[in-house]
Amino acid sequence: MSLLVASEAGSCPVLDKFEIARALREIGQLLELKGENAFKVKAYDNGAEALENMADDLGQTVEERRLTNLRGIGEALAAKISELYQTGRCEFLEELRAQMPPGVLELSQIPGLSTKKIQALQSALNITSIGELQMACKAGLVAGVPGFGKKTEEKILAGIQTYERREDRVLLLDAQAIGEKIIAYLKENGVEKAELAGSLRRWQETIGDINVVVLADDAQAALDTFENFPAVTKLEERTADSARVRLASGIRADVLVASKATWFAALHQRTGSAGHYDGLKALAKGLGIQLSEHGIGRQGKLVGINSENDIYEVLGLPYVPPELREDIGEIEKALKGESFDDLISIEDVQGMVHCHSTFSDGRNSVEEMVMEAERLGMKYITMTDHSPSAHYAGGLDDNKMQKQWQEIARVQQKVKLKILRGTESDILEDGSLDYSDKILNELDIVIASVHSRMKMDEDEMTKRLVACMKKEQFKIWGHALGRLVLKREPFKCRVEEVLDAIAESRAAVEINGDPYRLDMEPKWLRKARERGIKFVISVDAHSVQDLHNLRFGIHMARRAGIRKEEVLNTLPLEEFMAKVKPAAPASVS
Repeated sequence: MSLLVASEAGSCPVLDKFEIARALREIGQLLELKGENAFKVKAYDNGAEALENMADDLGQTVEERRLTNLRGIGEALAAKISELYQTGRCEFLEELRAQMPPGVLELSQIPGLSTKKIQALQSALNITSIGELQMACKAGLVAGVPGFGKKTEEKILAGIQTYERREDRVLLLDAQAIGEKIIAYLKENGVEKAELAGSLRRWQETIGDINVVVLADDAQAALDTFENFPAVTKLEERTADSARVRLASGIRADVLVASKATWFAALHQRTGSAGHYDGLKALAKGLGIQLSEHGIGRQGKLVGINSENDIYEVLGLPYVPPELREDIGEIEKALKGESFDDLISIEDVQGMVHCHSTFSDGRNSVEEMVMEAERLGMKYITMTDHSPSAHYAGGLDDNKMQKQWQEIARVQQKVKLKILRGTESDILEDGSLDYSDKILNELDIVIASVHSRMKMDEDEMTKRLVACMKKEQFKIWGHALGRLVLKREPFKCRVEEVLDAIAESRAAVEINGDPYRLDMEPKWLRKARERGIKFVISVDAHSVQDLHNLRFGIHMARRAGIRKEEVLNTLPLEEFMAKVKPAAPASVS
């Protein structure tokens, strides 16, 4: 239901900054559905965020015409915000609503429903909500609408079921941004120390709520400060040392206040999954120890702890890093004496892998990408623009690839790090790669990815991938299952069968650091480790900013227990090149 209503009897509804921010986001969403350019859409989202985070009084800011002082708000956006604040409505938003089918924002959340298809459903069946759509599908009515059919109806039903199972979760990237703002705000307003905990500290792909642990002598003052965070829309719960709020984005945030004596125990308790913590408590009980967020008790006395490591040491265990605290066997491994000290770290990586430039769908030139990688301390970078079949992404044909090679040679003269010539080659329907063997064997590296025909059935997709992995050239299985977190489910295939083929072939698995992909997920990475398969941690970078995706790939790898020696791009240049060179080594007669 819209928050914006027409004024009645001359009255004007007063909208707060969060209601106006929601209106701006709705404008952005409607413009996106209309096909407006991404920068215009993003401007409304940025404006909404600026409003949500503003500390000054909105009414006074509007009256004094200071909206444009807020970062992300220009004259046009300021005019719409003023109109919304002063009249409770926005003529531009109302025009957009009138141009679009009723219920378009809700219905567009179902995969495959374009604005055109929503319009067809509205015209034929007067469908304006997901509930109405579901009933129509179950009654077989959608299949009869021109342009749909039985198969489409079944896909829509499946999409609705996925939608209904969704949780109120956000991407790790987005939750981190919010969490970091909370921490910065708390520190700017007198809180001594604050750190992220919970699933954010464990680097899960999606986040249900934001957990923060705060160090402060005055718990009530710290909680008052937290409640005044500009994006807080509702206080849901408060105790003597904790508070839970709802933020403008819809996500919840929790703060626990700890003292110096309880800091490490509180951070530890708020970090691990419930299963991990319960497992430790059971172990502690067997040792006559009490474990809680207040500390470790033995014979009625608190044991002093100066780090989280001390907690594990008291329990007779090696330190378990936050990423592994998921109750998936890590306690059992620790009890057997397995150490986790050698998990991969960002300092171990020597080269940026899987980088795109303006030769295909990147936003920065080869030179810009290379210069940034060198600034970040890398020893090598792989330029892996798309192959010809990815025409939508400006894939490189043979001639365009030659021009890219010439540009790489030019830039190489200006830098010390090595630029490797590569491709992100499409895996075609029959499992072949999207270049001739002659071209492939001239490259330094091949990333093999599926970008099309993702709806093949499980048998077909498995055969396709196995055929590719068995090819003579060394290749890296790129963003393996094609998922987009919270947007697109992994495609269907028998993953372990593909991993078996990789284990017997000249291939490795990519751990994709793109925060919108994070593919493969840790459960499959662990299966790959069991087979002795090697990995590459990639950035899947389409801009210089994306080179910072490396941290996401690192933490995905750590969640799977991956060590430095299992990751190829921790190797020095010559060793890395020898490992990933597509051309098969010459046979010895």
